[in-house]
Amino acid sequence: MTKNDSLFEIRDHRIIIAGAGGGLGGEIARALHERGARLILFDIDEARLHTVEADCPGALALVADITDEAQLCAVTAKGLKKFGRIDGAINAAGLLPIEPALEADAATFRQCMDVNLTGAFLMSRVVAETMGKNGRIIHLASVSSLVANAGYAAYASSKAALSQLVRVLAREWAPNNITVNAIGPAMIETPMTEGFLATPGFREQAVAAIPMGRLAEPGDLIGTVILLLAEGGAFITGQTIYVDGGRTLV
Repeated sequence: MTKNDSLFEIRDHRIIIAGAGGGLGGEIARALHERGARLILFDIDEARLHTVEADCPGALALVADITDEAQLCAVTAKGLKKFGRIDGAINAAGLLPIEPALEADAATFRQCMDVNLTGAFLMSRVVAETMGKNGRIIHLASVSSLVANAGYAAYASSKAALSQLVRVLAREWAPNNITVNAIGPAMIETPMTEGFLATPGFREQAVAAIPMGRLAEPGDLIGTVILLLAEGGAFITGQTIYVDGGRTLV
């Protein structure tokens, strides 16, 4: 007799996605929509957001800034009004400045920390309050949470801090059955990285650092995202799971 296995079922899960107009956020949104999830999408870039919305009929799409707590509260309130509850949240918003530390603008460093770390904290808090006693929160961290690349002072610092934030929030909210995790991908070609990857030698250097010999692709993350949202991931919390082709082994 074949078992009807619901371990990885996410149909009808109500999920908020921050940075839904981005290269990773958009692909995650499309993948979850195809599997029957009900989506609340938000991004600061209205044009890109509506491009993704067009591929996810029935989704609620809102322009909002992850660093503005009042806007985050408005997003969750509208999501609750439309769908009745929020089961999961995925944070795919982020900035990637790459520049030598001695040449870096302090304002750029602060902005990176504000979006990648403070925004993650604010979103986590707002959605956790909305979820109440059950929920799943996933942040996109990076291999830079762990490895040290020259030129990544702002980005790596923000992602390392994000991984520790995930650990602390997971411990605080475990009694409410709210899991908090991060996914740390290797370099992925997206609109955020394509400019760097077009720089002579950058792509070759990035690929050479990955034992599996290629860049990551957005689709490489989908299985881990589904695991952490579904029943199969119910006892996983406080983790940064590296989906990196072995990059963090080097």
